[in-house]
Amino acid sequence: MIAPSFFPLYKFLDNFSMATSTSPTSELATTSGETTKNEQTYPCSCHCGSITFTVTLSPPLAEQTVMECNCSICRRVGYLLVFPPKEAVVFSEDSLPRLSRYQFNTKQIDHLFCGNCGSSLGIDFREFRQKGYGISVRAFNDVDLEGLKYKKGDGKAKLPPYSDLSGVQWALDHPAGENERKEKAM
Repeated sequence: MIAPSFFPLYKFLDNFSMATSTSPTSELATTSGETTKNEQTYPCSCHCGSITFTVTLSPPLAEQTVMECNCSICRRVGYLLVFPPKEAVVFSEDSLPRLSRYQFNTKQIDHLFCGNCGSSLGIDFREFRQKGYGISVRAFNDVDLEGLKYKKGDGKAKLPPYSDLSGVQWALDHPAGENERKEKAM
């Protein structure tokens, strides 16, 4: 069941992800008439290498349209997102314990990052988006970001609370702590 306050995000991303590839099919015909999958697996990591994983995209990244959203979290962490299914993202076993998660607003999705170097890796939509993750192509190793196709996402206007929570989320989550911070500043 999708929480009512989360529905606009779910709908926004589903509408975008249906238009993320420029290829109408994920298979290519060969000269012998057989079909082969048009996919590619990419090695990915955080900056320090503590978190490593692979992402398999079909069609490959060069045929995908990457979402550049203007919502507060995407803008702040620099996400450039593709949306592979969960089974297409494979974290190395030793990376999982080092993977850190951040939640804000509705607390219903996890933003993934390295707890060591702070690199933003993407979004785990958990049960609210069965199709999988939003993975930042900035985490892909040796990818030319200038050669990719982009589509602007207007999450700032389409996703509640329709305001920029940057810099205020901690105070919303810890009201007593905000009072302590104000007292120390005086």
